[in-house]
Amino acid sequence: MAEMTPMMKQYLEMKDRNPDSILFFRLGDFYEMFFDDAKLASRELDLTLTTRDRSKPPEERTPMCGVPYHSCDSYIARLIAKGYKVAICEQTEDPTTAKGLVDRDIVRVITPGTVMSASMLEEGKNNFLCAVYADSAAIGLCLCDLSTGEVFGTSFPTGEEARSHLENELGRFHPTEAVLSDGAYHLDGLTDFLRDKLDCMCENGGEGRFRYDAALPLVQKQFRAGLESIPEGDRAAVQAAGGLLTYLYETQKTDLSHIAAFSYYTTGQFMELDLTARQTLELTGTMRSKEKKGSLLWVLDRTKTAMGGRLLRGWIERPLLSPVQIGRRQQAVSDLYEDIITREELAMTLKEVTDLERLIGRVVYGSAGGRDLVALANGLGKLPRIRELLEGCSSALLQSLRGELDDLPEVRELLQRALVDEPPFSVREGKFIREGYSPEVDRLWNVINHGAELVADLETRTKEQTGIKNMKVRYNKVFGYYIEVAKSQTGLVPQDWVRKQTTVNAERYISQELKELEHTILSAQDQVTALEYQLFCELKDTVCAHVAQVQSSAAAVAQVDVLTSFAAVAAANGYCMPLVDNSSVLQITEGRHPVVEKVLKGTPFVPNDTHMDSGDDLCAIITGPNMAGKSTYMRQVALIVLMAQMGSFVPAQSAHIGIVDRVFTRIGASDDLSAGASTFMVEMTEVAQLLKNATKKSLLILDEIGRGTSTYDGMAIARAVLEYCADQKRLGCKTLFATHYHELTVLEGEIPGVKNYNIAAKKRGNDLIFLRKIVRGGADQSYGIEVAKLAGVPDRVIKRARAILEELEAGGGVQAAAPRPAEEGQVSLMDLGGQTVLQKLRMTDVNILSPIEALNLLAELKQDLQES
Repeated sequence: MAEMTPMMKQYLEMKDRNPDSILFFRLGDFYEMFFDDAKLASRELDLTLTTRDRSKPPEERTPMCGVPYHSCDSYIARLIAKGYKVAICEQTEDPTTAKGLVDRDIVRVITPGTVMSASMLEEGKNNFLCAVYADSAAIGLCLCDLSTGEVFGTSFPTGEEARSHLENELGRFHPTEAVLSDGAYHLDGLTDFLRDKLDCMCENGGEGRFRYDAALPLVQKQFRAGLESIPEGDRAAVQAAGGLLTYLYETQKTDLSHIAAFSYYTTGQFMELDLTARQTLELTGTMRSKEKKGSLLWVLDRTKTAMGGRLLRGWIERPLLSPVQIGRRQQAVSDLYEDIITREELAMTLKEVTDLERLIGRVVYGSAGGRDLVALANGLGKLPRIRELLEGCSSALLQSLRGELDDLPEVRELLQRALVDEPPFSVREGKFIREGYSPEVDRLWNVINHGAELVADLETRTKEQTGIKNMKVRYNKVFGYYIEVAKSQTGLVPQDWVRKQTTVNAERYISQELKELEHTILSAQDQVTALEYQLFCELKDTVCAHVAQVQSSAAAVAQVDVLTSFAAVAAANGYCMPLVDNSSVLQITEGRHPVVEKVLKGTPFVPNDTHMDSGDDLCAIITGPNMAGKSTYMRQVALIVLMAQMGSFVPAQSAHIGIVDRVFTRIGASDDLSAGASTFMVEMTEVAQLLKNATKKSLLILDEIGRGTSTYDGMAIARAVLEYCADQKRLGCKTLFATHYHELTVLEGEIPGVKNYNIAAKKRGNDLIFLRKIVRGGADQSYGIEVAKLAGVPDRVIKRARAILEELEAGGGVQAAAPRPAEEGQVSLMDLGGQTVLQKLRMTDVNILSPIEALNLLAELKQDLQES
């Protein structure tokens, strides 16, 4: 291969430093890619693959492709979405002043978990990067949303339940990228869980990034708050945080001072939900399409700010376990629920608050523009009105949040005074500093906008000062500005003028004043652009000094927004404030499914009661036909518990909820073919996990356990599971158990705490009407054939099923169906002509046939019959 050019050597050096990333190499107004990166990018981004070496043989040509630097975000976003990393290599010196090859360096590496551009982020959803450390003693987990500066950390002692806890927390935060220590990377099944279940990119970060002696000083230096909450001796959480920070420093290469508060939490602070429960209860997305519409989040989300939208998702994912904290939220919701005027005024004001969290993140990170600073100032400007609206609220939480709403009046006033209302996209091209802020900027813009007038003014003054009447100030590309004097008046030319050129009729001169004006006019654009950028950097530094106050205000706004949303939803849908305490009671009067009642159009939702406790009403066996509403009822109970523990009002007439530490679900059938697991195997794995991890304070939702195997095996398993759940010495937790094994209803009289319920249905002849009401007692029959009829199964099959059922109920064997004669609709070889005639008749509109056309058609049909 021919010798490389200096630029290509520079490119290869950068690529060697980032072999796992696609290198965007800045050349003028483009980011170029070469060699394998070019081939990969051209395929993934549909770019034209080209080369600069057209004069060389094909085998020696260097493949390349590129994208414009000013529109690179959309291309980078597509690569990130496909799971690639992108390293950005920028020119680090001005090409116009560079001698030889322009210096370049990697300024950042963009990965799925470190995206900062607003166009690549979902407004109402966090984007978490996580680091996991694992050794023989403990597992440490740290998560960070770089765009907002939020950091969470926890740890679990190594043991039988550690993997389960880790997966539940990962499912809660749903990171897009994971950096794993070597020990974590080799935990059985962890990388498969991240990639397959969470669609998370993960890599082995080695042990070096996670060394405790290196992690501790990094963590102490980075975080200004929250470290005191880490228990003494919890090395795993520190090591996870250190590994995450090291990865961020390696990839971002910029100021990360907005990442300043470490939020350590323990598993005892929030209700723990596994991925199965999150999916089957459809908390933030539906099971089938993963869309927000149709989920609990869709019902509860009336937030007006991006920050509130993200926090609401977090509250849904992390219900509280403390009745005191829940009560604080409830009281705030109650205040806003009762005061409709304040609630509506808050909603209108919140709608105008910008995304303060991500704006301040971009400012500190260095990617903010003039528009971001203006948006930040505008958002802060709405906080005084929110403070004013909250003044009359009695809730301790709302008053606490009111005190945290710092609108930074001095910073806001500075930004509003310095920046125009609608700055241009780029801060490198000027025109964003407001007139009157900087006298020098104003002077330079005056020069740019009124250069011709300044030249004319100089000409007039010069004529008056010298007495030269026949003179002009002109300009050309060779000499620039000059004074042209007719030869008849050259005797009046001042001595300090310098003659530049002689023409036939005139002499051309320059004066010192003209020279200075020329320099001012020709350099004014560069000067003002540089000066405005300098002023922008000063403004940015001023804002960065107040990052903690902005983040605190943003967090308070987000909470006010979520509480207002809860109140608005409660008022619109007729929710009640539940009593939440540490008892074992689960009492719901006229409860409704929050999502189903919203999607029903023109059909009222039938409410149902629930009464459970740790005594006589511990387990409820629910029987009844399919489609009657058993699963809806059980999900409804679970969702009401979750809503109550996140501080929301609930869809019921009244509710008393004793704290539930975990909700487990076993609903529906699903194969995991990629893992070689059948429907029944998946079901039994989920049952094993819930029985292993449930406690007396848990709530179990079990739907048709044992249906995936033979009848007797399934019934035996179902009964054994129910007995285990109801046994106070073994588990003894509240359980809703839906089944078609009617034989299990005998357990009400045999096992303490078990009660029978059924979904009422009414049979009218052969028709079945679902009443959707849960009543005491077991169902008398399953109505399976009636449900099959409702589903559209052919009448012939329904009739045969009824006959078989009658034979089985009579205790006899099932007789084989008698052979049936050929049906009229059945095609036989002897009747092909008849079929042809029928087909033609069906396709003919006799209403438009003329008499002659009708006779011709009749003759044609007769011929078809004769030929057959």
